[in-house]
Amino acid sequence: MVRVTEVTDEEAPLALLVDNNEMALYRMNEIFRQRNYRIIECKNGDKAVDLFITEQPDLVIISLDIPGLDGHVAALEMRESRQDTRVIFTTPRNKLELAEDAAFSAGAVALLQKPVTQSSIDEVWDLVMGDIPDAPGIEDLDQLYPDVDADVEVTIELDGLPEPPPPSALPALGPPPKRRKKGKRLLMLAILLFFGSAGAISYGLYTMGYIPL
Repeated sequence: MVRVTEVTDEEAPLALLVDNNEMALYRMNEIFRQRNYRIIECKNGDKAVDLFITEQPDLVIISLDIPGLDGHVAALEMRESRQDTRVIFTTPRNKLELAEDAAFSAGAVALLQKPVTQSSIDEVWDLVMGDIPDAPGIEDLDQLYPDVDADVEVTIELDGLPEPPPPSALPALGPPPKRRKKGKRLLMLAILLFFGSAGAISYGLYTMGYIPL
């Protein structure tokens, strides 16, 4: 039996374990500590993304079926944030086909069937440490994201904000300037030219005696 000890070396790589099953977390914790990884754990997708951003783990082992953001969307968020993210998906056998699609979408380096064991990790370790696939699902991330409930009521607390000034204290605002359209300017110019031309013609006829005073 291998004796597992806590990894205290701050230079050791960091693994983020994401699963809402306590036994699964315990098993993976032991497996990756044997590989000299420091460990952080969480149980839902939203928290996993937050921890990923703040802690910058070297490896993410995430279950697809977790509360909050599912593992697929959470992994896409991570890949979008950092392209060199190494993601291992874990899934029960009855969801293996869906998990394969998600692994391709998020560019996972490996897909493991639960329960995860030391031997299953050993079998894929070369893939885990190899090239990181592209994540084509990032382009569809907006469509995959859960819809926000439009009926959710948002309450804004106004306590502590200063009172607005009375209307009398505000400067008077004149009517905003109206932007004259080009067509109206041309019409006014045509009218002025018409009356100017008519006046000139009338004055000429008057001086020639054709129009009586």
